[in-house]
Amino acid sequence: MRQATGLSERLMSEFDRFLKTVAVPAKTPAQPTPGADCGESVVPEPEKPHVAGLMRINHTGEVCAQALYYGQALWARDEATRAKLLQAAAEEYDHLCWCQERLDDLNARPSVFNPFWYASSFALGSFAAAFGDPVSYGFVIETERQVEAHLDEHLQELPASDCKSRAILQQMKADEIRHGDNAREAGGVDLPEPVQKAMTAMSKFMKALAYRI
Repeated sequence: MRQATGLSERLMSEFDRFLKTVAVPAKTPAQPTPGADCGESVVPEPEKPHVAGLMRINHTGEVCAQALYYGQALWARDEATRAKLLQAAAEEYDHLCWCQERLDDLNARPSVFNPFWYASSFALGSFAAAFGDPVSYGFVIETERQVEAHLDEHLQELPASDCKSRAILQQMKADEIRHGDNAREAGGVDLPEPVQKAMTAMSKFMKALAYRI
């Protein structure tokens, strides 16, 4: 009975986290937003919708990262694995705050589909954890590899004058690479190619939708 009660409490806690993540703007990062030394970061008016679309994608990506890590941590079989996943989730929350701040700067809003993406990613994280910690870490490795690739694309597309967005994405990229490396060192395995392709397809769909809505 005590174990069932403990699981029920954890599930309720995760539902509360879901509501807060998708309904309350992220505002309190543990680490200051990169780009504070940029001064005025100017985005030419014609390019603002595109930059806002890119930052909306990244914001949604961080919503997904929160859900994925917490879904994995909820069912992790080893306490050390759970601790590492929760630490990574905390760092991803900083990214979420930074993206939210930049969207606010641009007078843009997050994607209206974030509740769907959170729920989907939480389910994916829970599914990955069911196959054991090495596979769960493998999802981290593949996720971070794909995030690094799309951050590189966004860095190339940003206006040269948008120093703040660039600083945010560069720091996010460095953190994502580290998360992937940590997962590999912890025993993560490469996922089968069909799984990698399915994750890529889902990511492309998310990016296309989040850019616009």
